[in-house]
Amino acid sequence: MNLRALSSTLLLPLLLAGCHGNPPSPDGTPAPATPQARAEARTQLEIQREQIDLIPPPSKNRYMTVHTYDAWENPFITVQSGMLTLHVLQADANTSDFGAGGILRPVGARRQELNISLDKLGEAMAAVPQTSWPYGRVIAIEEAHKTPKSAEPAVRRTMESAIATLSDLGIAVYDLNEGKLQ
Repeated sequence: MNLRALSSTLLLPLLLAGCHGNPPSPDGTPAPATPQARAEARTQLEIQREQIDLIPPPSKNRYMTVHTYDAWENPFITVQSGMLTLHVLQADANTSDFGAGGILRPVGARRQELNISLDKLGEAMAAVPQTSWPYGRVIAIEEAHKTPKSAEPAVRRTMESAIATLSDLGIAVYDLNEGKLQ
């Protein structure tokens, strides 16, 4: 039997059965297929959780009085359909109060925005420096403004998946608009 005949004999059952890939997880990302891939995903989550555990627990007395995103100093996430925008305020390298927030040291220059997919949320959270978490391990989250009616269900699903991932990482989620933890 030649190689071509052997390969077509082995591939024919796969083609007839159909190759549907892995069923997606609730957040829309493909689920790991093999037990080894699932174990690798769990290991990756544990590594990210260990890095995030270096950040102190949330301090409610520091963030419960904040009600606007402009005043929020911890990272926050804007949820869109199928995408997240991570907003991070880098800590001021100059520790003196002289000129803070002024023309020579504007707060906006320390703000960074990063568009990420939902499956990279854990990596992104682990990469945020500890100095960017003055309130502790808590993150604010909001839905994108001016979302079309047709995209609202997808945004809501992405929001729920992001909150679940953040909870798995041990990060408290705070809704500034409602003034409560999720």
